[in-house]
Amino acid sequence: MKDLFGTALLDYYNGNFTEDIVTSTNISEEDELPLTYLFRDYQDMSKLEQKALQLTTGKVLDVGCGAGSHSLHLQDKGLEVKAIDVSKGAVEVTQKRGVNNVTLISVLDETETFDTILLMMNGTGIFQELAKTPNYLKHLKTLLNPGGQILIDSTDIKYMYEDDDGGFWQDLHANYYGELDYLLSYKGESEILTTWLYLDFETLATSCVSVGLQCELVMEGDHYDYLARIF
Repeated sequence: MKDLFGTALLDYYNGNFTEDIVTSTNISEEDELPLTYLFRDYQDMSKLEQKALQLTTGKVLDVGCGAGSHSLHLQDKGLEVKAIDVSKGAVEVTQKRGVNNVTLISVLDETETFDTILLMMNGTGIFQELAKTPNYLKHLKTLLNPGGQILIDSTDIKYMYEDDDGGFWQDLHANYYGELDYLLSYKGESEILTTWLYLDFETLATSCVSVGLQCELVMEGDHYDYLARIF
């Protein structure tokens, strides 16, 4: 992995910003991901993010911390936060921004326990495939203290398959429609193609039940997105 995401975050943090990240999927055109968005403050976050941060209590694990915006807000509220990411650049930026406990690690290698596990900005994406979702949920379950919770957001992207007549086109022989081939590019370079998972709420809830977890819908966003609480 080239860690173009981390490189972009470091460029922005160090004042070397010249262009934004570009993302694309197998069902969508190229789209810019503004680096300013990744450094936003609480007041600039979505209502779903704000709600998740309001519900966060106790010792916190921020999975896929990015530039550390969520961790910073929670730390400023006085919570004990551990931020993790698989991007070396993201970890460096989060440390430089003042988050006290930041580790370069995959969530599957995490062993500590927490009261709240936070997976935001399409938190289901790290599951990659629907078939892998139960394994991730099983592991996350082992990281929860008694009475603990997982706060996770995602989007039901079924709307992206809607045709002009209001019907939906889907290849019934293909994988789950929320499994997308995802490509990230920055300054003319591209990462290796990865799989990114968008889960509708009912499918997420079913996966949770299969591993002995409960899942409740906390809030719906403005564009087919939602926040869920797993416990």
